[in-house]
Amino acid sequence: MSEATTDDSRDPLTIAQQWRTQGREVALATVVETWGSAPRPVGSHLVIDGEGNFHGSVSGGCVEGAVVAEAVDIIGSGRPRLLEFGVADETAWQVGLSCGGRIKVYVERLN
Repeated sequence: MSEATTDDSRDPLTIAQQWRTQGREVALATVVETWGSAPRPVGSHLVIDGEGNFHGSVSGGCVEGAVVAEAVDIIGSGRPRLLEFGVADETAWQVGLSCGGRIKVYVERLN
């Protein structure tokens, strides 16, 4: 019987801590709600720095790009936001929400 191990060095929360230690301004995006078909489950994280570098995933496709752009703004303002994404079945694949899923992502600056 072997013991399972995880690589914490690639965990977005660990990366966020490392980036903060390096002096980077950082925001954390967290999937807080999903409905229908969503690419990432509740609790998934994406960490973003003030230059738009990111690690992790909250959805993919255009949604992830929109979250990164919002996170950079949130780093500047310091005001967290709850972002909601949902699309019709016809356009779902283009933005990374297959089968018309919907997600809510909470984005906050880490201090």
